[in-house]
Amino acid sequence: MVLSRRTLLAAPLALSACAERPLFGPSLKPAPELAALAPAAPREFRAAWVATVANIDWPSKKGLSTAEQQAEMHAMLDRAVELKLNAIIFQVRTSADALYDSKLEPWSEYLSGSQGQAPEPFYDPLALWIAEAHKRGLELHAWFNPFRARQSGARSALAATHLGKTRPDWVKSYGDQLWLDPGEPGAAEHSLAVFKDVLQRYDVDGIHIDDYFYPYAVNDPATKQEIDFPDEPSWQRYLKSGGTLGRADWRRQNVDTLIVRIYKMVAATKPQVRFGISPFGIGKPALRPAGIAGFSQYDKLYADVERWLAEGWLDYLVPQLYWPRAQQAQAFGPLLDYWHGQNARARHVWPGLYTSRITDKPESWPVDEITGQIALQRQRAPANGTGAGHVHFSMIALQQNRRGLVDALKAGTYTDAALVPATPWLAAAGSVPPAAPQPGLARQSNGQWQLSLAAGSGQRCACWLRYGERWEFRAGSELLLSAQGLDAIVVSAIDRLGIEGPRVAYRLA
Repeated sequence: MVLSRRTLLAAPLALSACAERPLFGPSLKPAPELAALAPAAPREFRAAWVATVANIDWPSKKGLSTAEQQAEMHAMLDRAVELKLNAIIFQVRTSADALYDSKLEPWSEYLSGSQGQAPEPFYDPLALWIAEAHKRGLELHAWFNPFRARQSGARSALAATHLGKTRPDWVKSYGDQLWLDPGEPGAAEHSLAVFKDVLQRYDVDGIHIDDYFYPYAVNDPATKQEIDFPDEPSWQRYLKSGGTLGRADWRRQNVDTLIVRIYKMVAATKPQVRFGISPFGIGKPALRPAGIAGFSQYDKLYADVERWLAEGWLDYLVPQLYWPRAQQAQAFGPLLDYWHGQNARARHVWPGLYTSRITDKPESWPVDEITGQIALQRQRAPANGTGAGHVHFSMIALQQNRRGLVDALKAGTYTDAALVPATPWLAAAGSVPPAAPQPGLARQSNGQWQLSLAAGSGQRCACWLRYGERWEFRAGSELLLSAQGLDAIVVSAIDRLGIEGPRVAYRLA
């Protein structure tokens, strides 16, 4: 069965400052001869989607108080740190709505239960998610749906400021949902303005869109025949303007145009921010590996993902590979190889994992399906490092430690911290790598030491600890260390593009 989100509906180890009062610290003596001895930093994008639509992940239900929402947020971010993840992909626009303070679209109903109602007492969820993620050494990518205007599980009346009220000419009813027509130039312009607004006002690490372009097809209940998307007015306008493309190619052109405009807008506005896309996981029928079959997003969603990779209109691709390794027609391994094979521009390609298929029901996937997929992702990653990473759908499965999943990941999969892979093609010509952070070491009354690393704004810290002949890698700006046998540390700073600056080494006296 082919699945999509339509059918669903470390982190660098960065410990908060120790509460115990520091007593005194050993001296740190510069030891430049040690800097080159520390091994390369592990690199792997380890992320989880936090879905807000239909309250899949956060908040757990509508109408929670501000304090309850924030407590759930802190718990999720702490779990990400515990697992040594290094990024969160947080859904900020589910259906032409906002999980942040916006003048362009109304507050999402998934917060209060009523679209257009701000949190009370007031706070800005996106701003707080970013601040708390960064405090823990986690990246925060803002996840948008570009065209959906109302999801099937919505219950609130549309707010007066929703596009369904203000621009009904852009909004089409299709099945039990509302959609912006991608063929309406004004609708595409509005979505682009929403992305730019968030990019300009919030310190996000990425702009991310999912697999919904034109909607997944709906069948007529009576005839069982597929209903075509109702874009006749925009299609006729295109033809009258002299357009010569067939309807399917015109629809693909509409989507292509938005993709390239988002990519160029992000690069022009904040070049250090990455643009990522998470499409359906099966490619064009004409290009698929032998034995692979199923839904064609090229023909039904009008998403020419292969072209986006070929043109370099994105920085990372997260194909939703939501099938088990042994399911032949949609086998995880061959599909992963397929997307790596399409990646001529050497962009990041990180598979999306259907981690939420681990449940308490008999049909649940076994835990080793997810740990096995991660192992296969690592095995199949190209030597150039473009395949080092994966994303879990979604955070709730990790938060609930379903069937001991978290225990298994901690025990064998995420034993060490990892840095996000670098994105060097976004670095400006002549840019300078970040200077090494300034370290401070204080002994705690419990016998541990607290290492504090002060780096530049937006930078993250990497640290290698030498215990005799063994090196231990850690990431974060506030680290609790075991003092037993520790004789040296090496530190460096990582900039917003994942590029590491020079290392500085110290011996402990």
